[in-house]
Amino acid sequence: MPTSATSPAETVYRVPGDLAVVREFVRAESEGLGLSSGRADLLAVAVSELATNTLQHTDGGGVVRIWAEPGLVRCEVVDGGEPPGFGRAMPAADQPRGRGLAIVERICDEVGIRPAGDGTAVRLGMVL
Repeated sequence: MPTSATSPAETVYRVPGDLAVVREFVRAESEGLGLSSGRADLLAVAVSELATNTLQHTDGGGVVRIWAEPGLVRCEVVDGGEPPGFGRAMPAADQPRGRGLAIVERICDEVGIRPAGDGTAVRLGMVL
């Protein structure tokens, strides 16, 4: 288990076809930083939800960064969009959309937002 912070690895996404690459990047990097396979899969789902929102609601794609901090794997999804509205209830089962951010909040141990240039960075944390 890493005991000190590591430098971020990153990948860029611009089109829907890049999402599979993003998910595999997050899985591989987070496992390499000490997350179990199951938790790495969950982090990949959370990042995929955020990246999908980027592609649906903004122009220009985004960047995913991942690194380790003591006891934690940290991942950041940066795009040119407005800050998302977290703190949502899970939509009813018969609703066709709107689950992405609620899923992210339930999967990750930490979720935060910060300004990033002309856009937003959503920062996720998963405890090792």
